Amino acid sequence: MERQGDEVHLNETEATGGVKQQGVRYVLGISLLLAVIAMSLAWIVLPKLL
Repeated sequence: MERQGDEVHLNETEATGGVKQQGVRYVLGISLLLAVIAMSLAWIVLPKLL
C-alpha cells in the first residue's frame, strides 16, 4: 500500500485479497444451466403426467 497525499494506492494482490480462482464462476454457470434444464423438464413433463 502506498500513500500519495490523500490517495491510497493498492497493488493488484492487495486489492483482490490475493485470491484469483475461476472455479466459482464455472460452478455457478453450470448450476444455473442445470437448474434451467431441470425446471424446463418439469414444466414440460409434469403436466402430461397429471
